[in-house]
Amino acid sequence: MTYEFHAEALAEYEEAARYYAEQEDGLEIRFIDAVEDAIERIVDHPHQWRLIYPEVRRCLTRVFPYGVVYTLEDEYVLIVAVAHCSRRPDYWEGRTA
Repeated sequence: MTYEFHAEALAEYEEAARYYAEQEDGLEIRFIDAVEDAIERIVDHPHQWRLIYPEVRRCLTRVFPYGVVYTLEDEYVLIVAVAHCSRRPDYWEGRTA
């Protein structure tokens, strides 16, 4: 299975990586690796992760407080958010329509 980012999800992913780059040298690489690992786990086993809304699932990253929020489309996984787990929990809901 393949995956695609919703445009806003890709933007927030890039913004979070920039934030971690400003905090410590190389931290953004660890963040990117954690998100990419979560995406790989999703693609390998898309039904494994917990439903958080009807037809919307979330896979938590390791180490960082982020979750990859996604839906299963006919041909691919749509990543609708790379969401910090402690902030505005449902801000991405409009992206799933």
